[in-house]
Amino acid sequence: MANLLTILRMILAVIAIEFLFTGSPALSITAIFLTLFVIVLDGLDGYVARKLNEQSKFGSVFDILGDRVVENLYWIAFAVIGTVGVWVPMVVVTRGIITDGLRSIALSKGYTAFGESSMMKNKFCHFLTASRFSRAIYGVAKTLVFLMLIIAYIPNLEFYDCMTVDQFVLYSSIQPYLIKTANVLVYITVAMCVIRGLPVIFESKRYLDED
Repeated sequence: MANLLTILRMILAVIAIEFLFTGSPALSITAIFLTLFVIVLDGLDGYVARKLNEQSKFGSVFDILGDRVVENLYWIAFAVIGTVGVWVPMVVVTRGIITDGLRSIALSKGYTAFGESSMMKNKFCHFLTASRFSRAIYGVAKTLVFLMLIIAYIPNLEFYDCMTVDQFVLYSSIQPYLIKTANVLVYITVAMCVIRGLPVIFESKRYLDED
């Protein structure tokens, strides 16, 4: 069940991103709710795995794979649309390749990224990368930045039948602040992404030394 939820969130992420490229304000607004649901599923699949006792090494790897696919798709899409600089997906994707490659080495020795057999042995490194608190905070950051980037750049609202003139004027007046907030969240989220990846590099030394 947990793995099915991971597959579902990847599919929904693709649909939401497709909506962003249509230029339709209605579909862009729909993408907001789909994106929120995708993030909710990100936390739900792990909860379901624990409750149904479906935790496994494959599930751990597949969960990270789902995270990586969703995260990269959104950042790349935002870069293509032009709401973030191309440097953002370059940093995020590169970080993901490095950490996942190092995690695969640890996995070959019986250690997973999270859980009881986590490769993170140093307490501080574990807190930064593998703790539920750290993962939750990063999940919240991604939720806020993805939603804000969509909300701040809803296209063609002046042609949206469900929006009154007064509502459009109000949105136009606060849009610059939404954009500034989104930009700040981008820097915060990317910084968190990089910082959470550094402990993986540090901890991987012990597994590389075993070869």
